[in-house]
Amino acid sequence: MPIKIPEDLPATEILEKEGVLLIREQDAIRQDIRPIRIALLNLMPKKIETETQIARLLAGSPLQIEMTLVTPTGWQPRNTPREHMLDFYREFAEIRDEKFDGLIVTGAPIEQLPFEDVMYWQELCEIFDWSRRHVHGLFNLCWGAQAALHHFYGIPKYQLPEKRFGVYPHRVRPSRSLLTRGLDDVTDIPVSRHTENRIEDFEAFPNLDVLIESDEAGLCLIHDRDLRHVHMFNHLEYDSMTLHVEYRRDLDANQPIKPPRYYYPDDDPDRTPVNRWRTAGHLLFSNWINQVYQVTPFDISRIGTDVG
Repeated sequence: MPIKIPEDLPATEILEKEGVLLIREQDAIRQDIRPIRIALLNLMPKKIETETQIARLLAGSPLQIEMTLVTPTGWQPRNTPREHMLDFYREFAEIRDEKFDGLIVTGAPIEQLPFEDVMYWQELCEIFDWSRRHVHGLFNLCWGAQAALHHFYGIPKYQLPEKRFGVYPHRVRPSRSLLTRGLDDVTDIPVSRHTENRIEDFEAFPNLDVLIESDEAGLCLIHDRDLRHVHMFNHLEYDSMTLHVEYRRDLDANQPIKPPRYYYPDDDPDRTPVNRWRTAGHLLFSNWINQVYQVTPFDISRIGTDVG
């Protein structure tokens, strides 16, 4: 099944050119099924780029997906036109009475700040708590994963001596989890972080399963069996050139940055990178949607009623 997104969303034209299946409102309502409602809390500054990346992966599911774009209340990003936000995004205050099968919380380029210094931290904590009774499955990306783990478990993040940056080989642990079903034993995954989480901080929480990790890049994917949360520290959603754009941006800003490791052919920044993670990205997100679909109530109003 395709994904249903607003017809005028910039992602629509991009994804249609790629051959991604999209569904129009008038066609969706004719199908005698309940679409899976996914809210995307997009905290990234370049919202159009991120919403396109996520929509591309959600569209790989065999189910009909309805994506709702969400932003913290009263927050106007500097790198996205105000008209785009008004046309396509809903503030959290507008959706707080609604229910969703899934919520995706993106990262944000603020990971070196203490959590409590983030301008929308209090509302994000409220969103995390709200999700317990209004969302069936939560998928947190990068800083969003660090923030959720800190909020729910007090797990800290640690400053790295330098930016961890590149496409690192990751080991997929043997597991019965549906999330990693079909992934190769060793999977290349883009990494772009200034901070990390450490495995010793998870030992007190047996419900937090480490599914993917790297000897060089550290923890990657955590599954919270009790709360139905997925925490992904790295970036299977990235486009082929995303790390290149970040590298050139940091160079232009005179930031101390090395070329992303294992990314450019022969480690030559003048050569075009080859995407080695696209399949894994589609598979992980499809597995997550499948996992949510199998256990989410058909009557969406019942979501959250099993919370004690």
